[in-house]
Amino acid sequence: MAILKTYARLWSEDLDTALPPLVELVGEEPHLRLPFGEVELGAIGDFLVIAATPQAAANLPRATATVVVSDLGETQAMLASHGAEVTFGPTQGPTGSYLYARHADGSEVEYVQWKPELVARILA
Repeated sequence: MAILKTYARLWSEDLDTALPPLVELVGEEPHLRLPFGEVELGAIGDFLVIAATPQAAANLPRATATVVVSDLGETQAMLASHGAEVTFGPTQGPTGSYLYARHADGSEVEYVQWKPELVARILA
């Protein structure tokens, strides 16, 4: 199991307002932009922007980071061996399989195993 990418999570009510300063900061266009349930996601550089109404955001887990891993099953087993608890998932989403885990210290992180085509497109 390897970490392929880590994102800092930014919350916004409007993705179109949130992305332009990040485009200038990072110096590139978003590599992901997609709807996901009641939210819209945009990824650029090492930022993942989650755009949602306050009502929709209140229903979502408040992970501190999103970590893309090579093998979600191995990651889940490793986390469990260190006392982490899966709080949601694993399940399928538009980018691949994911789960949320609360670490023994209380921090909560989203772990994602991307579909192979995303790995090839974004990390190649």
